Amino acid sequence: MRVSHLTTRTSFVLAALACALLLGYGYYLEHVQGLEPCPLCLVQRGFFYAVMAVSIVAAVHGRSPRFYGIVAALFATGGAATAARQVWLQHLPPDKVPQCGPDLFFMLDNFPLSRTLKTLVSGTGECAAVDWTFLGLSIAEWSLLWFAAFVLGALWIVARQRRMITSA
Repeated sequence: MRVSHLTTRTSFVLAALACALLLGYGYYLEHVQGLEPCPLCLVQRGFFYAVMAVSIVAAVHGRSPRFYGIVAALFATGGAATAARQVWLQHLPPDKVPQCGPDLFFMLDNFPLSRTLKTLVSGTGECAAVDWTFLGLSIAEWSLLWFAAFVLGALWIVARQRRMITSA
């Protein structure tokens, strides 16, 4: 039982480390390469932070891995949905792409919070732009893959804990 406890903690540490590295690379692309994040990119960042925070707490706390796995899976699912929306926007024909909107800080200063949140979640025309690719995949497509991996990893932890409880 001790080995599985350590393995579960290690899994959460690895998830937190992966999120930190992904966020770090995102900030590198923004501040060094000059790529401005679109509204959907900012929402995805928030979900990466949420998965990272849950993973850190789970690794430190070391108890209730099923609970933390479910919470991490929910945040990762939200991130996957956001990334999927951006991937969809990126594959729209040019005449179907929504208009570009104002930046986040302008919206926060001038729009009601409900309108700002709606714009953030639905995305704008700038979310359809593909400014960077690696192995033929855009940032949004890589984010979608990573969020899917986090969902699967978190569900694996939940399933493994369930098997351990039922076999005990």
